[in-house]
Amino acid sequence: MDEILVNFVSGIPAWLGTAIIAMIPVGELRAAIPIGISVFGLDWKTVFVAAVIGNMIPVFFILYLMDPVYKLLKKIKIFDRFFNWLFERTRKRFYDKHKSWGDFALIFFVAIPLPMTGAYTGALAAWLFGIKYRNALPLIFLGVIIAGIIVTLFTMGAVSIF
Repeated sequence: MDEILVNFVSGIPAWLGTAIIAMIPVGELRAAIPIGISVFGLDWKTVFVAAVIGNMIPVFFILYLMDPVYKLLKKIKIFDRFFNWLFERTRKRFYDKHKSWGDFALIFFVAIPLPMTGAYTGALAAWLFGIKYRNALPLIFLGVIIAGIIVTLFTMGAVSIF
């Protein structure tokens, strides 16, 4: 997987490649930070900033465009089925947290550096649960910062061991 991402961004500056990898929903900054540090050889500060910025760029579009895109695509059966599956999965993962913590659950949901809990899923959860754009954006940003710190610390620890 890492090799595919690295080949995808070859030929561009390493900091930009790191930001682009952080924009990809599968890896987000959980892939971008280890690749930026261990493969591209960038310092952790450059990698952290590039990964956070790259991870946040899609959030603006998801939060702003999800409603009109959903209304347009749900008319097509295959997309309607996909959205139903995606929304049900997101609701299951986020509902109890949102019920207990309210909108602040979004921070923790995004901050946990596990698969399927990142800025993309957080933005989708914010839209599904009706969290206003002006509230969701800083909550997701804070979650991305925390996830970035966690992943950077783990990466730096792993790099120092090897």
